[in-house]
Amino acid sequence: MLQPRKATIDLQKGANYSDKSSKLRASRAEKHEKHLNPMQSLLIKALLNSFAILPLWLSRQFGSLIGSYHIIARSGPYRVTEENIARCYPKMAEEERQLLVQKSLAETGKMATEVAAIWTRPWSWVERKILKVHGEDKLMAAIEAPEGLILLTPHIGNWEILGPYVSQLTDMTALYQPPKLPAMDSFIRESRERMGATLVPTDRRGVSALLKALKKGGLTIILPDQVADGGSQHAPFFGHPAQTMTLVSNLLNRTGAKVLMCLPLRVRGGFEIHVVEPEEAIYSEDLATSLAAMNLSIEKGITLAPAQYQWEYKRFRRPPEGQPKPYVFK
Repeated sequence: MLQPRKATIDLQKGANYSDKSSKLRASRAEKHEKHLNPMQSLLIKALLNSFAILPLWLSRQFGSLIGSYHIIARSGPYRVTEENIARCYPKMAEEERQLLVQKSLAETGKMATEVAAIWTRPWSWVERKILKVHGEDKLMAAIEAPEGLILLTPHIGNWEILGPYVSQLTDMTALYQPPKLPAMDSFIRESRERMGATLVPTDRRGVSALLKALKKGGLTIILPDQVADGGSQHAPFFGHPAQTMTLVSNLLNRTGAKVLMCLPLRVRGGFEIHVVEPEEAIYSEDLATSLAAMNLSIEKGITLAPAQYQWEYKRFRRPPEGQPKPYVFK
């Protein structure tokens, strides 16, 4: 059995930052709600419901069109994707990089259109779309073990399919941060909870609930490449310093839980889930070593399907002090 490590941690500090950021987000959401045209909310929900009833192949076609729009318009997501790929693959030929940019935006568009079906369709439909789980025996062994289990799933493929899948196997507790569009909050929350997941807020209370669940041998899913509002420090990601959440390392310290990487990749007709071991150093008592190992694990996961990684996410938006800020476009 894995034993809790003795390294000192500061979950409380991370929680305090989360409390402040949660209040700030709530304030912004309230202001946004006041200015949100009711017709906009209805339109968003109508589009999601429309995509949800389409065959998967057709919704993905619409998603590709969204990607094409960003390419033609040279939009913000296009420019961020271009900068991130250039930064992370500096030796890649320009033609190859541009092709990866185009494929990435198409794949992200597919994520946007196919997710509605995952949120609203019954489990029987979702189950049929999970065509294969590589390493499922490894996942089941970890679930049956007495230690808690943390599944790390980066922004790759369609991570929303993991919630329904895992919820059929065991009880799951997950942190939930309301979206920027308040109109989407109840829609997303209800869809995730209907499959059996327990959602807790991204604040002190939520982290405490997560800690308690893991100590009892429970399971949680965490997106480890999110830029945290607090409880983070810089660690290398593709050779560049990226602000990296300390939550995973801290939870491992406190609980002795096991961690696995879970990568839900898009394939023809559905999805294949890859369950792989992370770098062993993620369990290190040294926080910097643990964070570097987590980011390296993410990098290796991305190599399975580089185009399906969400490269338009501003992973490097908070550089170390004194370094130039990225994503400054004219």
